[in-house]
Formats: sequence, structure tokens, C-alpha cells
Amino acid sequence: MTRLIPSAALLDKALPIRVWARAYSRGDFSADGLAAVIVTIMLIPQSLAYAMLAGMPPEAGIYASILPIIAYALFGSSRVLAVGPVAVVSLMTAAALGQVAEAGTADYASAALTLAALSGAMLLAMGLLRLGFIANFLSHPVIAGFITASAILIALGQLGPLLGIGLKGASLPELLDGIGAKLAAVNPRTALIGGLSLAFLFWVRRSMKASLRRLGLGPVLSDALTKAGPVLAVVVATLAVWALGWEAKGVAVVGTVPAALPPLTLPAFSPALIAELALPALLISVIGFVESVSVAQTLAARKRQRIQPDQELIGLGAANLAAGFSGGFPVTGGFARSVVNADAGAATPAAGILTALGLAVAGLALTPLLYFLPKATLAATIIVAVLGLVDLSILRRTFGCCRADFAAVAGTILVTLIFGVEAGISTGVILSIGLHLWRTSRPHVAEVGLVAGTEHFRNILRHKVITDPSVVTLRVDESLYFANTRFLEDLILDRTADDPALRHVVLMCSAVNEIDLTALETLEALNQHLRDRGIALHLSEVKGPVMDRLQRTPFLSHLTGRVFLSQHEAFATLTKPD
Repeated sequence: MTRLIPSAALLDKALPIRVWARAYSRGDFSADGLAAVIVTIMLIPQSLAYAMLAGMPPEAGIYASILPIIAYALFGSSRVLAVGPVAVVSLMTAAALGQVAEAGTADYASAALTLAALSGAMLLAMGLLRLGFIANFLSHPVIAGFITASAILIALGQLGPLLGIGLKGASLPELLDGIGAKLAAVNPRTALIGGLSLAFLFWVRRSMKASLRRLGLGPVLSDALTKAGPVLAVVVATLAVWALGWEAKGVAVVGTVPAALPPLTLPAFSPALIAELALPALLISVIGFVESVSVAQTLAARKRQRIQPDQELIGLGAANLAAGFSGGFPVTGGFARSVVNADAGAATPAAGILTALGLAVAGLALTPLLYFLPKATLAATIIVAVLGLVDLSILRRTFGCCRADFAAVAGTILVTLIFGVEAGISTGVILSIGLHLWRTSRPHVAEVGLVAGTEHFRNILRHKVITDPSVVTLRVDESLYFANTRFLEDLILDRTADDPALRHVVLMCSAVNEIDLTALETLEALNQHLRDRGIALHLSEVKGPVMDRLQRTPFLSHLTGRVFLSQHEAFATLTKPD
């Protein structure tokens, strides 16, 4: 086997396509081709629908699903992640752009390009700076709460085109008020098409595959036809509106969709526009990355593969930059299409490239046929897709497991519903970080004793253990940093107050992975306080990196006690009769 030189290895890491392309086979091409056909069929109505959700012309959905997919295939680390417009990011896009331009105008489309390019640049910068760990700062319950609330807002917002009424609003009160005020203006033909499309799509999702199996069709064909169900809804609804002439009777249709490949576009680089879109672009980048990396990790685990979060940032950054320069809007990895891609047998990211080619053909050949496609059917497509994202059970699960998580989830959902998606995700980020700081600022500290007949030490409140009145051992179950050292200091001083028999305090540091300057200063002050009381401070089971840091400071030279290799050694030494 040829040994890679370091420069080639670095290039492989920067361009994952070099790795899988070297081993690409005819079997991989067949699997990727089949997956591409299925995903392309699925993406045609989805792309149009999510463009409408983002306030963009329908063709922008096709554009945002071509070059971004290819860009991700070049730089992304997941073998099966399908990149393109998704519901939550499309909603966030509409919310951000609605603050700077009117939907349907040239300024709105130009701002969408800028938003995509900004998001791409931020993601790329985060990837180059190896900031993939930021996904850890948003807890899963908070993200689930935000996506649930966003899905509810999306579904309610699509009642406008579904019923043929003009409906505006970015929050639950605004949407409910608009629906109540305009119910009398419902277009019955639009509502009929929307209702039938909705019912059919729900049936497709829940029962179509089982029904086809009962009719004798094989599992592969049944699955393929089920995935093509939304396309069937689009075809039937389009033909019905055309045949009945309902466009002239008030049924809103997609209208002329240019038959073209993605154009070369240039985002607007106005400093004022960039300043207005910077925060929304950052929020879209973070949410898009967290959603995408979660999907990619889940699917990679099925085949015992791994993804690289930092490389995912670069791949998604490249995809969004491609969207910004090809007439699109912000994109990310979608859950539904990625699962379909994986289940259809996609073996490599080449499935995404083939999907992009299929969408390009569709953009050239099929778009003229979409003129009479009713917007009500696209609204039904969105509603069915996003209702699958609603997970109110997260409230029950967090309430039973952790009340702090429940408060964070409930707060995120309520703020998103009442004030809109930007306020909601900002609240989610703040609550996630605040929850982490609150938990780590009050670390679990257990007083421990020796389990008889062993060298193990356990919590004196949970186990029958051996203790000594002259020695108190406290196990600190958290790294020590500026937010929690005062809590630890107060706890130790309270525990050692009014205890004349006490001569030694041992901090068992087996769970301390990090210590900062504030923590060191607090330990020095604690060492002095205990010295004044005639009590020696000792440490045990200090990890190597923590010991390295302690040795670079004067702390150890001032320590009144010793540093023991093990807690058993500390206890045996300090309780030994003189």
C-alpha cells in the first residue's frame, strides 16, 4: 500500500472526496444512482415549498439544492448527509429578511444571497478555527424545544396559502389573530385543494406503504412509491387546477418558473446590510450546524462511520457560499432527505452529486410544467413535513428527569411561540449556556469514607464507611474554575467550622480535569484560612495536567499538607497513630 506523505494526508483531510473517490466502484455508483433518483423525486416539491416558506421565488429552492449539494460533497465528512433548504432554516431566513426588505422584491432576493454568503463565511471560519465543539453548548432538549415551536409556527403560517387567505406574522399571537380575522375570506376552491392535498399526504406518510404491501407489491417498490407520494400530489393538483380553470377563480398558483440552471449571482456587500444580517446569519449558522451534525452523527453511527464536526463546518460553509453565489438562500443538512438518502442505499457523497444533476435536469425540463401548481399543495407539503418535527413529549421527559432542563425547554418554546424564532433561539442559547454555568457553579461535593476491606472511598450518606474525626475527605466532582470556587470555599469553611477534633482536610481530585487561575487563588486563600484554624489542606488523586499547572505556580510550596497519589494512601497516612 502506498504510504501517504504528510501533505497528501492533510489534503485528504481538507478534501474528503479524495478519500472515498479512490475506492469508488461500479457497485457504489449503482447504489448512489438509485438513491439519487429517489431523493431527487422527493426534493422537487420540497425545494419549491421551502423556497416559498423563505419568501423566495420557487426556482430559488431548486437553485439552493444544486451547487450547495456539490460543494458539500467535496468538503463534507458525512457519506449520506443531504444538504439543501430545510424548514426551520427557511423560516429563520424569512424572519431575518423580512426585517430588511419586502418579500418578492429584488432587494429581498439580494439580501437572501448576502445572508447565505454571510452564513457560509461564518461556518467556514468556525471550521478553520476548529470550533466544532460549539454544538455542545446547545443542549438537545433546548434544540428540540426550539424546533418544536418553530414547526408549530411554520404549520400555522402555512394555513394562509392552504386556505387562500393573506396571512402575515412571525409569532403565535400574530398568526392566530390573522387567521381569526380572515377566516371569512377563505377561498373554497383553494381550501378544497389544500385539504385534499393535506389528507393525501398524511395518508402517504402513515398508511400508503402498508396499503401497497397489502395489494401485493414488494417492499422496495412500495417504499419507492411512498417516497414519490408528494410528487403524485403535485401532479394531480396541477392537472386539476389547469383542467378546471381555477386559476381564474382565485386559486393561487406558482406561475412561471424559469427553465434555467442556477445563475451566477453576487451577494450585496453593503456594510449596512451586512451589519443588519450578521446576527441572524450567526444564529442560522449555529442552528443549521447543530441540526446537520446531529443528523450526520446519527446516520454515520448506523454504519460505524465517523464524522468530523470541524470538517462539517467547512462543508456546510462551502454549501452556503455556493448558495449565495448561485441564486439560493441558506441551507443545511436535512433530516428527512438524509434519512431517505441513507435508506435508499447511498454509499458515498456521489449520491448528492447525482441528485444535483437530477435537479438540474428537472430545473431545465420540468419547471415549465409547474405553472398551474397550486400554492395550497406546497403549503400542505410543508405542513406534513414540519408536523413530524413537533415533539411535545420533550416536556414530559425533561419534567420527569430534570426540572432545570424542563424550565429551559419550556422557556425556549414559549419565547419562540410568543416572540418569534430569533428571540426563541437567542433564548435557547442563553438558557443552554446559563444552565451549564448554573450546574457547574454548584458542583457536587461528597464527603467520603473508606469502604471496609477495600481501598475504595464512597459517599458517607450513601454507604457504610470508615471515617476518622481528625480527617475530612471531600470528593469534588467537577473541574474548578472561576464560577464555582467560591461555592467550594464556602462549603469547606462551613464544614470545618466548630470542629475541634479536625486536623486534616483532603480534597479528592479524581474528577477535577481542569483548574484555572481564579480556582488556584481561591485554594491559596482556603489554605491560609485552614492554616489559621490549625488544619492542614491536602490533595489526592490529582491528574497529570492539573498537577502540571499546580507545579508552574507557588501554590504547592505554600500548601500546608501533602499531595497524595491515592486517597487510600492519604487516609492511611493521616490516620496512622503517631
